Amino acid sequence: MGRTREPVVASSAKTDAELTDREKKEWNHLADMMERYHNHFKHNFHAIYQNADKYPKGGPSLRRFLQESQGLYRSLDMHHRIEEAYFFPLLAKRMPQFKAGARESGEHLKSHKAIHDGIETYASLLLKYASDPSTYSPEELRGNMDSWREVLFRHLDEEVEDLGWKRMREAGFTLEEIRAFPE
Repeated sequence: MGRTREPVVASSAKTDAELTDREKKEWNHLADMMERYHNHFKHNFHAIYQNADKYPKGGPSLRRFLQESQGLYRSLDMHHRIEEAYFFPLLAKRMPQFKAGARESGEHLKSHKAIHDGIETYASLLLKYASDPSTYSPEELRGNMDSWREVLFRHLDEEVEDLGWKRMREAGFTLEEIRAFPE
């Protein structure tokens, strides 16, 4: 937000071998931005998973842990909703894996569905634990997280890969279009 970029004159007509490192970085802007968000989600996921058994049932530290855990849910949910509303429709114009409803495509949307299912159950567990701390079970929480970790992490990595400079160029995007994407 609010950052200015010096214009890079990098024609889509250049071959990959002809691109300078600076041009590749400019082409890779979306992937780099997305990777920062995704690494943050992975870090939070791991921290919650690893710390799940450090809190006794009840007490202020469990309440704080549950609030932080709820933050992961809110962040992922908001991130995916923004992607589905603003990013995927723009990408889907040239990249079938981002299209909704396509039979052999829409992989990112299918992943989102599996992730949403997992995080909805996760959010329900957190609400249950917050309303009755005696029901808190680190094993149950981790079991839920195990059920959607693989699809989440694979999805996050695939999205970054799909937004990389090579794939964006192959799809026919221009630097001007990449610069126009919402941040």
